[in-house]
Amino acid sequence: MRAPDPTVSRETEARLDGFLSLLLRWNARINLVAERDAETLRARHVADSLQLLPLLPVGDGEAADLGSGGGFPGLVLAIANTARPWNLVESDRRKAAFLTAAAGELGLAHVRVHTRRIEAVTLPPLALVTARALAPLPLLLGHAARLLAPGGTALFPKGRSAAAELAAAEAEWTMHTERFESRTEPGATILRITELRRAER
Repeated sequence: MRAPDPTVSRETEARLDGFLSLLLRWNARINLVAERDAETLRARHVADSLQLLPLLPVGDGEAADLGSGGGFPGLVLAIANTARPWNLVESDRRKAAFLTAAAGELGLAHVRVHTRRIEAVTLPPLALVTARALAPLPLLLGHAARLLAPGGTALFPKGRSAAAELAAAEAEWTMHTERFESRTEPGATILRITELRRAER
């Protein structure tokens, strides 16, 4: 199934423009993303992050983005999804400083940045966990299982290795998995995972 086409308001578009401007300024000093052009960033990273928006669980339950880096997908989703509290987890202090500055300048009072390793972060039980280009699925599921509330959802964009990663994960985990074809990268898949628990030995 193809990922739904996300639509955002003019206000959100304006905030995304402000985010990209800030990202490019910081990127001149610290390596946040490889691309140096706003249009490339919008097409490659922002659109890739926004396609998760229609797949978010219903409601305003708290969310966390793991390994947020330059803000993809967590800060982009927080810009577009302001009703939900967002926790951005990033252990690199320079990247965390960027995320903190961006949330402040963009007026994102619902965003908290945690400069901690994922294994060490303490959060309330979450409705949603996201991560992009962070780790193989079996490792991501371990993090998600620790952080998610009962009934919570994990959203993980994956490349062409999605099927192999799922097969490896199913040796350790039971879960309900929905697969959505990426709108931005041919052959890539978005995994929406619920009912996650460790497999019985």
